Amino acid sequence: MNRPRRSLAVAAAATLWLLAAQPAWADNIRDQEWYLTYLHIPEAQQISQGDGVTVAVVDSGVNPNQPELAGNLLPGFDNVALDRGWSDDFGHGTAMSCLIAAHGTGASSGALGIAPKAKILPVKVGDDAETNNYDYIVQGIGWAVDHGAKVINLSFGAARAGTEEEKAVRDAIAADVVVVAGVGNQPEVSQVAYPAKYPGVVAVAGVDQNGNHADVSVTGPEVVLSAPAVDILAPHADGQYLNGTGTSDATAIVSGVAALVRAKYPNLSAAEVVHRLTATATDKGPPGRDDQYGYGIVNPVAALTADVPPLPPSPTASPTGAATSPTNIAAPRASSPTVLIGILVAVLVAAASVGLVILRARTRR
Repeated sequence: MNRPRRSLAVAAAATLWLLAAQPAWADNIRDQEWYLTYLHIPEAQQISQGDGVTVAVVDSGVNPNQPELAGNLLPGFDNVALDRGWSDDFGHGTAMSCLIAAHGTGASSGALGIAPKAKILPVKVGDDAETNNYDYIVQGIGWAVDHGAKVINLSFGAARAGTEEEKAVRDAIAADVVVVAGVGNQPEVSQVAYPAKYPGVVAVAGVDQNGNHADVSVTGPEVVLSAPAVDILAPHADGQYLNGTGTSDATAIVSGVAALVRAKYPNLSAAEVVHRLTATATDKGPPGRDDQYGYGIVNPVAALTADVPPLPPSPTASPTGAATSPTNIAAPRASSPTVLIGILVAVLVAAASVGLVILRARTRR
């Protein structure tokens, strides 16, 4: 049985949770969330706020007393403290959940997430920075699918796959769930980590305030999208607001955008949602897909409004059932929609036969 050690954060990340440089009072939190303006979130939220979409956050649990999540937190999975996932001594799960679905504490105060009307399904798999339970991860992902998750956020993991874990994520994708994972943070890892490395998972890299590749973010042929990952302010479980840097933040932001799209287009399959996100991303770096940005920086407004041709029917699998390697489909995006669609199909359909695993991709500053 392949049971790799899992960590809720890459090495010693607990020591990197620091308070913001100056007190983050409730009335100026919104001003410090630079990514809201950068991604035109106010405009996107005029179109969709994630209504009716459940996002599972597989992490350290969620603080049930976080005011920005009041009414948005569902009873979840928890074999750690047996409290429905409603506890978070580490704080990472609370931060990720707020980046996805915080609704503030007033019209213009408190933290605001990407999809403030989405529901958070907490899946608690550990309670500190260094440990979590492999079996809980496997069970928790399946539990999230069974309890209505349409998006699963995986901001953690390891450098190698685990057999049962691969199957759990593969089954989630087969069950029409958008699975989003961080590519990993340097220097803790040097190449795209699992589950981001598997076809079908939305592998998320990071950018800074100028839209440039974030130094902390790993690169590789499996990168699908990029999102803000530097100096991201979010509530911590102890009531403080902390600045964080890492691809965990970028992952949560993309999960929030996926929730916006699933709410706006409830009849779209998970594969079509991912197709819409990649087809409308803001291209960066060399033209087309590249190892730093993937297909580009996630563009919520375009993802909600653009006329995106649907994916063609899935191609027939090979006789052996082997899927196309993600490395082999990472060619630059062509200007032709037909070529683009063909590339995307290879990525998304491969998930039917290739397993997925989980990797942590976060540091906090």
